[in-house]
Amino acid sequence: MAQTPKNIAIIGSGLVGSLLAIYLRKLGHSVTVFDRRPDIRTIQFSGRSINLAMSNRGWRSLEKVGLETKIKEIAIPLDKRAMHVNDKPVYFQKYGKDGEAIWSISRGILNKRMIDLAEEAGTEFRFNEKVWDVSLPEAKIFTGESEKGEWQEYQFDIIFGCDGAFSRVRHKMQRRSRFDYSQDFIDVGYKELTIPANADGTHKLDKNSFHIWPRGEFMLIAMPNIDGSFTCTLFLPFEGKVSFENLKSEDDARAFFKEYFPNVRKDIENLTKDFFHNPTSAMVTMKCYPWTYWNKVALVGDSAHAIVPFYGQGMNAGFEDIYVLNELMEQHGDDWDTIFSEYQKERKPNADAIAELSYRNFVEMSRKTADPMFLLQKKIEKHFATLHPDKWIPIYSRVTFSDRPYAEALAIGDQQEAIMKKVMQLPNIAEKWDSKEVETFILNQLED
Repeated sequence: MAQTPKNIAIIGSGLVGSLLAIYLRKLGHSVTVFDRRPDIRTIQFSGRSINLAMSNRGWRSLEKVGLETKIKEIAIPLDKRAMHVNDKPVYFQKYGKDGEAIWSISRGILNKRMIDLAEEAGTEFRFNEKVWDVSLPEAKIFTGESEKGEWQEYQFDIIFGCDGAFSRVRHKMQRRSRFDYSQDFIDVGYKELTIPANADGTHKLDKNSFHIWPRGEFMLIAMPNIDGSFTCTLFLPFEGKVSFENLKSEDDARAFFKEYFPNVRKDIENLTKDFFHNPTSAMVTMKCYPWTYWNKVALVGDSAHAIVPFYGQGMNAGFEDIYVLNELMEQHGDDWDTIFSEYQKERKPNADAIAELSYRNFVEMSRKTADPMFLLQKKIEKHFATLHPDKWIPIYSRVTFSDRPYAEALAIGDQQEAIMKKVMQLPNIAEKWDSKEVETFILNQLED
């Protein structure tokens, strides 16, 4: 169903704001994007990023507007985890079936490409223009150099808040009656580090793997870039015995990397330099409801549902918001009340589900991936899924290589985990993990 062209403002020029602009331009709307920050294409990136892991939901959203091929040019497929456990050889865990992979993309490179593509589609970007206030009923925004200075007023038909976990648009909505809001910071922070390319431009580690150094309360991860480098992220408690608080000098940092990450010792000097150059950032889960105000304002992406990054689904979930919005726009035409109402009803339970899954995956990645019993459980699940692909799809595959709702993945994943707890308690499970007895036991559990 065709829509009457509207004059639409998007607050935030990040990945979600840029993709939403492209969708809206394809539907014939006039789009202006406001961002308080400078144009990312003109500055050096901040060293505050975790590489992105594009998966099925993200690719589907890009494919809908013909961008999948262009974005794959700047991405590297990762079909497995590479686990770095001290005193053991590196071992690999395949993510899914043959051909299934997540794709590593530099956030800065992708954001620049998305802004270019949105501009080519006819979007107007207004950088260095901070939104100080929003009139929700009138769809007006007010920008200026300072909160106390003179403001410029803009009138629009619709406003989309794509301005992140600390959204100015959502802040205005929070002041209204019966608006639910919560934020929860975890006690772990992160810092971006770099492993440079070899002298000939090749990667120092396997370039088609997501590298993890699990160390219990903390961990290091590394994802490849197309220039041969790896973007690493150190996740570490803010306070405690081994923490950011206690790494005060370059000698402290050097000793820390030498003790806990010996197989990156050739890059310790580089990691130490990054450690004190790059900021330490916090991670938050943010939930709110409603996501819309009348037929005038809607929140999309992190401004509606910020999550911790441990399932690699933050960007994918935001892109899926846009895909669902687009389906509703095509279905309901100019009925923006119905579009916004159906959008938040459909997406809210799924946003809550991926928030829960993301937090759980942090525990799994940092603490369990080096546990022999956990690895055995995953081996049993994979073996059974291979024998009965119609009866058992692992939760990671449901989230990452599927377009089914996140809420469904969480519910089925909980059922599977309950079954696997019983399986792991079977006598001599390590010896008979791939036996007919175990297969029959799981089949019977599924039928109960």
